Amino acid sequence: MFAGKTDVDNDYLSLKRAKPNDYWFHVRGMPGSHVVLRAGTTGEPDRATLKGAAAVAAYYSKARHGGIVPVSCTQARYVTKPKGAKPGLVQIRKEITLKVRPALPRSDGV
Repeated sequence: MFAGKTDVDNDYLSLKRAKPNDYWFHVRGMPGSHVVLRAGTTGEPDRATLKGAAAVAAYYSKARHGGIVPVSCTQARYVTKPKGAKPGLVQIRKEITLKVRPALPRSDGV
Protein backbone atom coordinates (compact mmCIF):
# COMPACT_ATOMS: atom_id res chain seq x y z
CA MET A 1 0.00 0.00 0.00
CA PHE A 2 1.25 3.48 -0.89
CA ALA A 3 0.10 6.93 0.30
CA GLY A 4 0.90 10.31 -1.25
CA LYS A 5 1.87 13.09 1.15
CA THR A 6 1.70 16.12 -1.16
CA ASP A 7 -0.34 17.10 -4.21
CA VAL A 8 2.61 16.24 -6.46
CA ASP A 9 3.03 12.87 -4.69
CA ASN A 10 -0.69 12.20 -5.16
CA ASP A 11 -0.44 12.89 -8.90
CA TYR A 12 2.56 10.63 -9.33
CA LEU A 13 1.07 7.83 -7.25
CA SER A 14 -2.40 7.95 -8.82
CA LEU A 15 -1.46 8.56 -12.44
CA LYS A 16 2.01 7.06 -12.95
CA ARG A 17 2.75 4.44 -10.30
CA ALA A 18 -0.67 2.83 -9.91
CA LYS A 19 -1.45 -0.04 -12.26
CA PRO A 20 -4.93 -0.30 -13.81
CA ASN A 21 -6.10 -3.11 -11.49
CA ASP A 22 -4.81 -1.49 -8.29
CA TYR A 23 -7.33 0.05 -5.89
CA TRP A 24 -7.37 3.82 -5.28
CA PHE A 25 -8.74 5.56 -2.16
CA HIS A 26 -9.40 9.16 -1.10
CA VAL A 27 -11.54 10.69 1.64
CA ARG A 28 -14.68 12.26 0.18
CA GLY A 29 -15.05 16.03 0.11
CA MET A 30 -11.84 16.97 1.96
CA PRO A 31 -8.14 17.34 1.24
CA GLY A 32 -6.04 14.28 1.90
CA SER A 33 -3.68 11.66 0.61
CA HIS A 34 -4.37 9.40 -2.30
CA VAL A 35 -3.80 5.78 -1.25
CA VAL A 36 -3.12 2.94 -3.67
CA LEU A 37 -3.53 -0.72 -2.73
CA ARG A 38 -1.70 -3.08 -5.05
CA ALA A 39 -3.96 -5.64 -6.67
CA GLY A 40 -2.86 -9.17 -5.91
CA THR A 41 -2.59 -12.04 -8.35
CA THR A 42 -5.22 -14.05 -6.46
CA GLY A 43 -8.22 -11.88 -7.34
CA GLU A 44 -9.98 -9.04 -5.62
CA PRO A 45 -9.09 -8.08 -2.03
CA ASP A 46 -11.65 -8.87 0.62
CA ARG A 47 -13.81 -6.19 2.22
CA ALA A 48 -11.62 -6.01 5.35
CA THR A 49 -8.53 -5.27 3.24
CA LEU A 50 -10.37 -2.56 1.31
CA LYS A 51 -11.61 -1.01 4.56
CA GLY A 52 -8.09 -1.10 5.98
CA ALA A 53 -6.73 0.85 3.01
CA ALA A 54 -9.68 3.27 3.26
CA ALA A 55 -8.85 3.81 6.95
CA VAL A 56 -5.30 4.85 5.95
CA ALA A 57 -6.71 7.34 3.42
CA ALA A 58 -8.96 8.76 6.16
CA TYR A 59 -6.03 8.94 8.59
CA TYR A 60 -3.94 10.99 6.16
CA SER A 61 -6.71 13.54 5.56
CA LYS A 62 -8.24 16.59 7.20
CA ALA A 63 -10.95 14.23 8.52
CA ARG A 64 -8.49 12.33 10.76
CA HIS A 65 -10.36 13.30 13.93
CA GLY A 66 -13.84 13.12 12.42
CA GLY A 67 -15.17 9.78 13.69
CA ILE A 68 -16.56 7.67 10.87
CA VAL A 69 -15.43 9.04 7.49
CA PRO A 70 -16.66 8.28 3.94
CA VAL A 71 -13.84 7.22 1.62
CA SER A 72 -14.10 6.79 -2.16
CA CYS A 73 -12.67 3.60 -3.63
CA THR A 74 -12.24 2.66 -7.28
CA GLN A 75 -9.77 0.85 -9.45
CA ALA A 76 -6.88 3.01 -10.63
CA ARG A 77 -8.01 2.61 -14.25
CA TYR A 78 -10.96 4.90 -13.40
CA VAL A 79 -8.80 7.75 -12.04
CA THR A 80 -8.05 10.50 -14.56
CA LYS A 81 -6.74 14.05 -14.48
CA PRO A 82 -8.83 16.82 -16.02
CA LYS A 83 -6.93 18.82 -18.61
CA GLY A 84 -5.17 21.77 -16.99
CA ALA A 85 -6.07 20.71 -13.43
CA LYS A 86 -3.74 21.61 -10.60
CA PRO A 87 -1.60 18.88 -8.97
CA GLY A 88 -3.54 16.46 -6.79
CA LEU A 89 -6.88 17.03 -8.50
CA VAL A 90 -8.37 14.00 -10.25
CA GLN A 91 -11.71 12.73 -11.51
CA ILE A 92 -12.96 9.26 -10.65
CA ARG A 93 -15.62 6.93 -12.03
CA LYS A 94 -17.22 3.70 -10.83
CA GLU A 95 -16.55 4.40 -7.18
CA ILE A 96 -17.89 2.77 -4.08
CA THR A 97 -17.97 4.52 -0.71
CA LEU A 98 -16.57 2.84 2.38
CA LYS A 99 -17.32 4.29 5.82
CA VAL A 100 -14.37 3.81 8.16
CA ARG A 101 -12.63 5.19 11.23
CA PRO A 102 -9.26 6.79 10.42
CA ALA A 103 -6.43 4.42 11.39
CA LEU A 104 -3.03 3.11 10.39
CA PRO A 105 -2.44 -0.64 10.01
CA ARG A 106 -1.29 -2.34 13.19
CA SER A 107 2.34 -3.41 13.21
CA ASP A 108 1.43 -6.92 14.37
CA GLY A 109 -0.53 -7.48 11.12
CA VAL A 110 -3.93 -7.71 12.79
